Amino acid sequence: MSVTDTVRLAMPAEAVDLARIQRRAWSESDALSDAVAATAADEATRAWHEAIVRPPLAHFRVLVALGEAGVVGFAVTGPSGDPDASERTGTIGEFIVDPKHRHKGHGSRLINAAVDTLRTDGYELATMWVQAADDAVRAFLTSGGWEADGAHQEVAVDEEGRHLKLVRLHTDITPA
Repeated sequence: MSVTDTVRLAMPAEAVDLARIQRRAWSESDALSDAVAATAADEATRAWHEAIVRPPLAHFRVLVALGEAGVVGFAVTGPSGDPDASERTGTIGEFIVDPKHRHKGHGSRLINAAVDTLRTDGYELATMWVQAADDAVRAFLTSGGWEADGAHQEVAVDEEGRHLKLVRLHTDITPA
C-alpha cells in the first residue's frame, strides 16, 4: 500500500474529480449512460462542489479515496431517508471507484471509511441501495458482511421512462 492509498473528506477543488469519476462509472451502465449524456460536466462539477462546501445535512459527508493517480473513488454518507429507517440508520448514498482503479484495494478502504464515518456519527445500521443487476458490487458488499434486507425499488433515470432496479443492502455497525 502506498502512502497515497488513503481515504479522507473531499476538498472543494476535487469536485471536478468526483464528477469525472461518476460520469465514467455511470457510462458503464446501460440504464445510466443516457443520464450521463444529458448532464453537462460543468453542471455535475458544480453539484459536487456544492455538496462538499454546503452539505444539505449536518451528517452529510463526501469521502474520497486517494491513490497514486489522485482521487480514485468516492462515497457519500448521511442519515437514511428511507421511510422505514430509524434515527440510528445511516446510508451510503454513493459508492464509486473509478473503473480504471478497481481491484487495487481502494473500494475496501472506502467502504470501511464510510462505515467508520457513519458509526462516528452515531448510526448503528448502515444501508446502501445498489443496482439489482450489478453483481460485482453486490458480491463485494456481501463478502464484507452486508446482506439484502428484502427492500427494492425502481427509480426513473430519464424522461423516456427507463427505470433502474435497486435492492437495499444493510449491515450492523454497532460498536463492538
